Amino acid sequence: MAKRFGGEFSPDGSIKRGNSPVRVSADRRAIWRANLLFFAPLPLAFRAFFRDPGGLALNLLAFGVLILAAWLTRDGVRAQIAYENRRVARRPAIPRKIFGSVLTGIGLFMAGYAGAGLFSGLIFGLLGVVLHGLTFGPDPMRDKGMEGIDEFQTERVARVVDKAEKHLAQMSDAILRAGDRKIEDRVAQFQTTVRDMLRTVEEDPRDITAARKYLSVYLLGARDATVKFVDLYGRTKDQQVRADYVALLDDLETNFAAKTEKLLQDDRSDLDVEIEVLRERLQRDGIHLGQ
Repeated sequence: MAKRFGGEFSPDGSIKRGNSPVRVSADRRAIWRANLLFFAPLPLAFRAFFRDPGGLALNLLAFGVLILAAWLTRDGVRAQIAYENRRVARRPAIPRKIFGSVLTGIGLFMAGYAGAGLFSGLIFGLLGVVLHGLTFGPDPMRDKGMEGIDEFQTERVARVVDKAEKHLAQMSDAILRAGDRKIEDRVAQFQTTVRDMLRTVEEDPRDITAARKYLSVYLLGARDATVKFVDLYGRTKDQQVRADYVALLDDLETNFAAKTEKLLQDDRSDLDVEIEVLRERLQRDGIHLGQ
């Protein structure tokens, strides 16, 4: 059964935290690498104003193309993180990282052409495409884990999961303003428990009805409480406010974990019923299992 989660920053320090892994550091590093692409074209913007009109136009155009490539790449990395963190997922509708790779090559070609001619531009462009592809890889090109799943139910689950992920992202963005690393880790731990429920629902879309209130009403309340906590704690640094917020996360996490466990138990019960029905049918047909 589910256990209550706690830790050194929980109101009850004797409560042990769960051992669910927090898979946020690798995702943050991937997004951090993508964010670096926004800084790479900045020298072009300065260099442009020391060129003739043609060089000015080419450098500014290259700057704009590279910024667009960085934006597409970052969105592509985020889409792949969401894809990889789900057991059931559709491929991204737009291959953003591939487009970002091509635009990186085009932007570097224009920058090289403006600075040293056609040959240098071709070399820079080719290197840009190859290095971008090696660094960020291609986009997911096919759906994952959707064989034999009802398409209507899958779309219904996908809408709920996407909305829940938006609430979680807003919680992450808000809690950063508190400037408290332990609170950030506590929120990340709660989000891991929520994502366990999301993965359970994705694996069996029939669970969506039972989990909808948790993934919409309760999660929305958690997001709103996080925003209000950050606003108040940022002004007062009141430790009682902090303790109350952590206690809320403890209660929410316990309830989400218990509900996820119940969904899994219901799935196992459904499987037991199916197995028993199949056994009875085989026995009626004169087929005896185990012989």
